[in-house]
Amino acid sequence: MTAQDASKRLSPLAGRGPKAGQPEAGMGGAEVVAILLSALWLLVILALYLLAPADQGIAHWTPTVLTALAIVMPLVMIWVGTSALRAARVMRSENQRLQAAIDSLRHSYLTHVQQTEAAGEPTVSQKLEEIAEAARKTETALATFQSSRHGPARPAIPAEASKLATEDQGSLALGTSAEDMAPPLPAEQFIRALNFPETAEDEDGFTALRAALKDRKAAQVVQAAQDVLTLLSQDGIYMDDLRPDMARPEIWRQFAQGTRGRAVAALGGVRDRTSLALTSARMKQDPIFRDAAHHFLRRFDRMFAEFETDATDGEITALGDTRTARAFMLLGRVAGTFD
Repeated sequence: MTAQDASKRLSPLAGRGPKAGQPEAGMGGAEVVAILLSALWLLVILALYLLAPADQGIAHWTPTVLTALAIVMPLVMIWVGTSALRAARVMRSENQRLQAAIDSLRHSYLTHVQQTEAAGEPTVSQKLEEIAEAARKTETALATFQSSRHGPARPAIPAEASKLATEDQGSLALGTSAEDMAPPLPAEQFIRALNFPETAEDEDGFTALRAALKDRKAAQVVQAAQDVLTLLSQDGIYMDDLRPDMARPEIWRQFAQGTRGRAVAALGGVRDRTSLALTSARMKQDPIFRDAAHHFLRRFDRMFAEFETDATDGEITALGDTRTARAFMLLGRVAGTFD
């Protein structure tokens, strides 16, 4: 509702007197009559004082005048009070009408605003939902191995690495498989693979990933980590955003040797409340996510128990700083592994 509409709504009150905000021009009829009567009264008194004989002047009429004033003045005061009360009643009535007009104007304005918001709300909500859905599809498409909220998208598994990981390997003589004949995966490459490639141009990362996918035990952990990282990214949880408290190597060794509970509680160093709350809710509501999380925790547990036997403290510290280890800290804390 515009100011012009408001002025039209108040026009019935405005037409009852002078324009709003301007003083009344000139004098009314009552003021003119009062002035004339006052002047006439003064002239009569002056005539009685100047023209009357000495023994019949104004002093002779003083008792009569006082008597008349004593009779008339109460009546005059009564009528003056009555007029004042009437004027006050009129002003109160006008004030009530003005307040009613203002309330009606405010109500009309609020109704107009609510109707406008109600009419525009579905469109805005629909646009926001479309944008959110597009963002979710884009994140799902790009986040197969992406654990950083920032940075360019990178492929989940290079085509050649997938081919090497899935193609059938011929058996060697005496029943010895190619996996058994392959040299063990170096700890440095294994740790690099658990952190996944940083960008699409990270050649060292993809080299380590290819090597890990050729190793049967390492591939199981890598694929389980891939699944949980992809699912976590759907809720906007990225490992690069987490800054967990790093546990000492001896704590990791205790965990590898079977210690559980508060003795290894330092491993659950993730403090991000939002990530913990979202992950906990997803664990309770999504059975697919829950199964993937428990499968990953079991794979990581077995892998680290074997890795710790020959690993140095530096290698354990490096593994604990990978994206896979951060996912283990987050999911382990939610699952109660460190309670």
